[in-house]
Amino acid sequence: MIFLQEKFNTFFGYLGLFIFGYSILKLTLKLFNNIGTFFLGIGSANLKKYGSWAVVTGCTDGIGKAYAEKLAKLGLNLVLISRTEEKLRNQANELKEKYSIETKIIAADFTEQSSIYSQIKQELNGLDIGVLVNNVGVSYSHPEFFDVFGQNEKTVSDMINCNITSVTKMTAMVLPSMLEKRKGIIVNNASASGRTPVPLISVYSASKAYVDFFSRALNQEYKTKGIIVQSLCPYFVSTKMTKLKKNIFTPVPDEFSSYAISTIGSQSVTNGCPSHNLQGWFMEEVLPISIGESFMMNIMQKARTSALRKLQNKQQTKKD
Repeated sequence: MIFLQEKFNTFFGYLGLFIFGYSILKLTLKLFNNIGTFFLGIGSANLKKYGSWAVVTGCTDGIGKAYAEKLAKLGLNLVLISRTEEKLRNQANELKEKYSIETKIIAADFTEQSSIYSQIKQELNGLDIGVLVNNVGVSYSHPEFFDVFGQNEKTVSDMINCNITSVTKMTAMVLPSMLEKRKGIIVNNASASGRTPVPLISVYSASKAYVDFFSRALNQEYKTKGIIVQSLCPYFVSTKMTKLKKNIFTPVPDEFSSYAISTIGSQSVTNGCPSHNLQGWFMEEVLPISIGESFMMNIMQKARTSALRKLQNKQQTKKD
């Protein structure tokens, strides 16, 4: 019995050392990858070699607008797709004048399930598309329980169409031509909300989980065929949609996109910038899932209370 006990102790001792060593190695490799990517430019893809055109959806505000600017600065011609034609035209003229590139605009409402895609396909036909950025998306106006949010069928359908259908159909549209030339880049904005479940924005969180899984699966399918499919999972960015002020963990879109573009080719799943990757490591790998979900529930409940209070005050002011 003593002999068996000693063997078990030895086995579990070595097992513990192996797990500890593996964890340290994994952390070290992640650290080196982040240093190389963000500060040394190691592993970043040369986007221009993939094609002369880039397509960006949801491009007139926030992260999408910043991506369009960065891609134009690299010399890529741009197809800009968003809902408001006037904003698209102004953006296209500005980028064309500033960077001497060609631009095309397509006004499309991605909350529509299917009617817009034949027009988009026709407009993209014949273009040497090297990069597709699926950025368009809609979120909640404020955190809400699903029994309330789910009663608005149009809002639910719009979110599914914009966040899920758009990514799927736009990818299906450009992928065949990328495969023909055996090179292409697809960046799908999955959001960190798709990496861990976020209560009170359940439909948004679930829709982004689809985008994350879809992107990761496609990357495995096509990485040996010259195609990069990246799952981009940012935490909070200071945009019109989030209404958050800039701080060390909440960069502005221009700062975020500069970092995020450098991850293409070196990080197939990324939170996009150093501070967000740090958050991602803690939330997705260190913090136990149950604690993380409870933590998010607490934050979202506070956000909901605050939003409803502001809404109530606004309505009271109108009455007065």
